[in-house]
Amino acid sequence: MTTDKNTDVRDSVRTHYAAISTSTGSCAPGCCGSNPDASLALGYSETELAALPDGANLGLGCGNPTAIAALSPGERVLDLGSGGGIDCFLAAKRVGAKGKVIGVDMTPEMLQRARAAAQRMKVKNVEFRLGEIEHLPLADGSVDVILSNCVINLSPDKGQVFREAFRVLSKGGRLAISDVVATTSMPAALKAHGSALSGCVSGAATVADIQTMLQAAGFTNVRIDVKLESRAFIKDWLPGTGAENVVAAAVIEARKPLGSCCPPDCC
Repeated sequence: MTTDKNTDVRDSVRTHYAAISTSTGSCAPGCCGSNPDASLALGYSETELAALPDGANLGLGCGNPTAIAALSPGERVLDLGSGGGIDCFLAAKRVGAKGKVIGVDMTPEMLQRARAAAQRMKVKNVEFRLGEIEHLPLADGSVDVILSNCVINLSPDKGQVFREAFRVLSKGGRLAISDVVATTSMPAALKAHGSALSGCVSGAATVADIQTMLQAAGFTNVRIDVKLESRAFIKDWLPGTGAENVVAAAVIEARKPLGSCCPPDCC
């Protein structure tokens, strides 16, 4: 994909999620639009949702990455595409005062919303930074765990996202991602649908492609668990298009080896 095309994709996604951040209405569950009630279907508990600051839960995503991350007190956590901050705030509780959570998002309106929520709740161990997930504003080896919730599918350069994730992870660090994957070939009509990209459908990669990209970035212990039951909520993202027959949510996990370095510096 060309640089100009990549820029067009990012601009389209940024515009879509800026509108969601400032909207008072709702669209549908998942990535299509804001619907806080949808979070229960995505795997969040009522207890988790009740503890969130107002405005953090937009009902976006396709899973609950904090549920699979097995976070421990004191860990440093990065959330790729942090949006309103739901996963950052949940992670902050798990890592405690000695831990640190950083959310990166390319949409200023989302950052404003998340920062306001953190200020209202006086959450001290969370920070939100403006940036693209293909070019992370973090130092090498600076985090222990990377979370992401239905965001990497939106990137026009997923390989670069995984290379950046590998770079900023500490040795032995891990990925715990919820995202959508393509389960069959994308029909031309769905690919051309105006909302199919920002709706987390047409940008989905196959399991095989994701595994190849992760391994090329240097990750090991790659595990991709496709959740076919997710089609129950995906059908509401783009009603009538059959999107639920083309993509499904998946849990994606991988590790940075203890003895690793960032390509191309490895000998």
